[in-house]
Amino acid sequence: MAVTANSEIHRFPQYKYIDAVRWLPVLSAFNRFAVLATSDFDSNLSSIEIHSFKPNPLSFEFQSSWTSPSPISSIKSSQFLQKSIIASSTSSGSLHFLFADSTDARLVSEVSVPENELHLEGKCCIDLMDGGVECVTVGDDGRINLVTVGDSNLNYRRLFDSGGLVSYTSVKWASPVEFAAGGYGFGLHWWDQRKPGGPVSQFKGNWDKKFEFWDSAFYRHSSIKKAYLSGCWLLRYCFGLGS
Repeated sequence: MAVTANSEIHRFPQYKYIDAVRWLPVLSAFNRFAVLATSDFDSNLSSIEIHSFKPNPLSFEFQSSWTSPSPISSIKSSQFLQKSIIASSTSSGSLHFLFADSTDARLVSEVSVPENELHLEGKCCIDLMDGGVECVTVGDDGRINLVTVGDSNLNYRRLFDSGGLVSYTSVKWASPVEFAAGGYGFGLHWWDQRKPGGPVSQFKGNWDKKFEFWDSAFYRHSSIKKAYLSGCWLLRYCFGLGS
């Protein structure tokens, strides 16, 4: 969203480093909740904090927090079974799902996949499907995993392992069975769970840098930008996959 002359910018100073920010799904026009991934180098602790944002009167108040076992590399949020869900991956390869009460964002439970089960140590990225049922994870180690979220348990399976020949740094769902992943140098890989074994197509962009953020990946190429602005389904045409 562009900042215009009529935009209002409010500052809420924090005493920790902010690594990522997400909104919880909107349930009320009068109260929104922001999810912050924070790191405190003095105490060497990383955590997820939930803050309540109210526009009138303006306030940004701490609600609850959860301490991560290692630095947080990626967070996503969605709605699941009448609860808000926060997915968080760490630099040690673990994956955590936090369930929060939808009315006051109070954290009520947590389920996780331990480190080295999904990814080896190194940065990994996740995307949570709308509805919070499935989460796809990609990492520097070249692994791609699919995690299915239950009310109190997780099921996961490995979709692909490049053995370190490819490093993934971003991923985005495009449909309930398709997603695209970006990484170092090779552009974008298109994956379809109905066709196992590897990516079904590859968009070879002329890029020599890794994708730190998914939006950046799209905006590096005009045709990808148009597809992104029109919806993820149109991205299929960039890969020659049709509708």
